[in-house]
Amino acid sequence: MASRKSGKPASSKPAARPAAPKYLDVKRGVANWTQATEWLRVRGIEDIECITPDFAGVARGKMMPSSKFTSNTSLSLPSAVFRHTISGEYPEETGDFRYDPLDGDLKLVPDLSTLSAVPWESDPTAQVICDMVNTKGDPVSYTPRNVLKKVVELYTKRGWKPVVAPEIEFYLVAQSDDPDYPLQPPRGRSGRTITGGQSYSIAGVNEFDELVDDIYDFSDKQGLEIDTLIHEEGPAQLEINLRHGDPIELADQVFLFKRTIREAAIKHGMYATFMAKPMQQYAGSAMHIHQSVVDAKTGKNIFSKEDGEPSEAFFNFIGGMQTYIPKALVMMAPYVNSYRRLTPDMACPVNNAWGYDNRTTAFRVPHSEPVARRVENRLPSSDANSYLALAASLACGYLGMVNGIVPSDPAYHAVNEGAVDLPRGLLEAVSLLESEPAFTEVFGKEFINTYAGVKRGEFETFMQVISPWEREFLLLNV
Repeated sequence: MASRKSGKPASSKPAARPAAPKYLDVKRGVANWTQATEWLRVRGIEDIECITPDFAGVARGKMMPSSKFTSNTSLSLPSAVFRHTISGEYPEETGDFRYDPLDGDLKLVPDLSTLSAVPWESDPTAQVICDMVNTKGDPVSYTPRNVLKKVVELYTKRGWKPVVAPEIEFYLVAQSDDPDYPLQPPRGRSGRTITGGQSYSIAGVNEFDELVDDIYDFSDKQGLEIDTLIHEEGPAQLEINLRHGDPIELADQVFLFKRTIREAAIKHGMYATFMAKPMQQYAGSAMHIHQSVVDAKTGKNIFSKEDGEPSEAFFNFIGGMQTYIPKALVMMAPYVNSYRRLTPDMACPVNNAWGYDNRTTAFRVPHSEPVARRVENRLPSSDANSYLALAASLACGYLGMVNGIVPSDPAYHAVNEGAVDLPRGLLEAVSLLESEPAFTEVFGKEFINTYAGVKRGEFETFMQVISPWEREFLLLNV
């Protein structure tokens, strides 16, 4: 049969539809605003969360209809958002810590490469991580994501590219609305409260199968990749390991993973906590950071020489961490509670030693092939802001490499018993951060002043609380 209009034979097959652009199938990130508009439309996204991490790693920002988001709307936050404490208070001006007298606006600039769904919301919702700039469009130097970007740029200028892989530990705990009572482990699927001593226990993970399934499902829908998930030593203490990659991308992932895990836990009637030391009789929670550095042009690991032996840069990186990380510890252990984790005999380093496959050291070198030679920083706690912890760790290694710092001899014995060779409290750690001249270059003076002021404010808030220990031992004895 011929077509009446063309006179050509009619085809029995319908015309092939043009293939949808690949970016529409991507779960995380688009290249430009045109793609963002279409990506949101195809998914029927109604609302979008424009978020940025504050010093605590809490998501701050604004929610709006997706139509407004794609219409070149100007987004802003007051600068005071980055000057309040974890309890929501605004500390007094002290030392070099000052407020903007006008409390002027900072602009939110969406990073479209982070655009993804928010899978736990009932209405179709997306999220995007934003950078902070001032009214002139310049990066705000003291905001966490920009601090990390500044450190990564130092590597870039040297022709280097840092590679990291965080490991995040956290506890699941039973829900409670009374902070005066100690936290308790939740009940698993067996109906029993899980106990400690469950390291790498598959049965321990299986107690929370449905929760773990939701964590994986939520992560997949956001384009987040989990490498492994294990049960740790404490009761209902889990650890998620992320695949190695770019520091900013991995900091973004930790930021989003914390939100994801908390939401999944609440869905199942429990809390997920990233407190460094939530239960006094059990081990704390860490955020171990594996680090290596590659040549930006060749992609080769600069920690290894051509013959496979460790390079001078490798040893200098360790030397830098040994020298500077005790002074930057407050960026990895940011709260009073963080220092309760850093105590002897609790499967946690209390030193600045390093060693080969020695988990009692602060800086462990895992056994690996030369191409994968790396250094694991075991000091950061899971309560740390991922951007600041990564910035501090990488900056200290960078200073070691550019200054040719030689490390101590490696430790071949247990070194986490006895004396503590690190700051023992928050105020001491803040003072050390402020006292190191080299940090002005790598972090910026404005960040150091602002961060130190906030941390001092948090300490003063803590000092207003009378603890059970004080009531028990001082009430009738002094």
